[in-house]
Amino acid sequence: MAKKNAIILAAGKGTRMRSKLYKVLHQVCGKTMVDHVLTQLEKAHIDTIITVVGFGAETVKQTLAHRTRYALQKQQLGTGHAVMQTEDLLGNEDGETIIVSGDTPLFTAETFEKLFKYHEQRHAAATILTSIAPDPTGYGRIVRDNVGIVERIVEQKDADVQERAIKEINTGVYCFDNQKLFAALKKINNDNAQGEYYLTDVIGILKQEGEVVTAYKMADFSESMGVNDRIALAKANQVMRDRINKHWMQEGVSMVDPATTYIDAGVKLGRDTVLEGNVVLKGNTVIGDDCYISAGSRITDSTIHDGVKVTSSTLEGAEMHNGSDIGPNSHLRPEAEIGENVHIGNFCEVKKSYIGAETKVGHLTYIGNATLGKNINVGCGVVFVNYDGTNKHHTNVGDHAFIGSNSNLVAPVNIAADSFIAAGSTITDSTEQYDMAIARARQTNKKDYAKKLPW
Repeated sequence: MAKKNAIILAAGKGTRMRSKLYKVLHQVCGKTMVDHVLTQLEKAHIDTIITVVGFGAETVKQTLAHRTRYALQKQQLGTGHAVMQTEDLLGNEDGETIIVSGDTPLFTAETFEKLFKYHEQRHAAATILTSIAPDPTGYGRIVRDNVGIVERIVEQKDADVQERAIKEINTGVYCFDNQKLFAALKKINNDNAQGEYYLTDVIGILKQEGEVVTAYKMADFSESMGVNDRIALAKANQVMRDRINKHWMQEGVSMVDPATTYIDAGVKLGRDTVLEGNVVLKGNTVIGDDCYISAGSRITDSTIHDGVKVTSSTLEGAEMHNGSDIGPNSHLRPEAEIGENVHIGNFCEVKKSYIGAETKVGHLTYIGNATLGKNINVGCGVVFVNYDGTNKHHTNVGDHAFIGSNSNLVAPVNIAADSFIAAGSTITDSTEQYDMAIARARQTNKKDYAKKLPW
């Protein structure tokens, strides 16, 4: 089997994006565009992948790391010139080479594999990936002869009336015989208005030399969408989001309103989980089976086990174990771990803390830098006071403890198992098992004092 190579063109700045961020690093559903391209090439079992970098080269390399090799295009002198920069790495290799732009995040591994297969079956020197565009304006047209053989690619600005009526367009993805590609690149020139070396000129050279040039027509035009501005970026996000949502619904996830459900590419979901509308799932979030995520919830880089209910709450870098629930309007911050069957009610915040099984934290409570055991009741308005202005300190609460409403636990402090903290207490000292701690001023009533007040 012939060796498969791939070149990703990712050197452009993307001035039409009007951004400090380089074009290929803009995200579609939580992953950079160039990462989407690389991921699909990896799934297509490519032997060697080379990414051509230029503007933002170091940032692109940090993003893709060691998943690809790199070639540097110091000056942006066209697509043909970009491919020339890979000659030291790829020029002596045999096999086939696919070339794809880093700003086309919607192509799939399946399409790449079909392109390779079509190219090999026809023993072609070059195969152009094409599609039928509902509106071909702006695209290069594929001109075929009367028996369907590709004659040439005509750019929009050079097309006559008859050619402009053609709806088969060039997607900008090509598959070449590698040796013939680099031989032809040596023959192209930059004698054009832009002073650039065009990869499309290679097609013309191969045709002139009598080589077989074919075109594989893919079924889904939306895959070919390139992103050059923010409008196209929004459209690409919509297409990718629809694709992701469709995948998970086919896998057994229910979505009340898919049009307002936003799931990043790295998210994983279990069966019989229900997502209401206006749910946002980002990063490397994993959600188990039989969960219910209600409207307005936003979950990022978190792990949700089976049977969990999240009601209109925000989670980031957190973990919720089986049968636990949270919300509405609560917040789990990084390193919050919620045990089995724990109840976190409304307007609570948990950060860098573990809460043991069956514990209940009803409402209006802050838990930070703490370890809570099992079957604890945390009353309304409790604050784990963890910060002294310089350092964070830890609080431990043992199993079956009761923390009365409006209590402050001033860390570092240990609340022993089966302790009882009276409501309204400010606790600065540790307790022993079965202690009841009361730390509040004794009430004093001033008779008739209210008559003296101005109101």
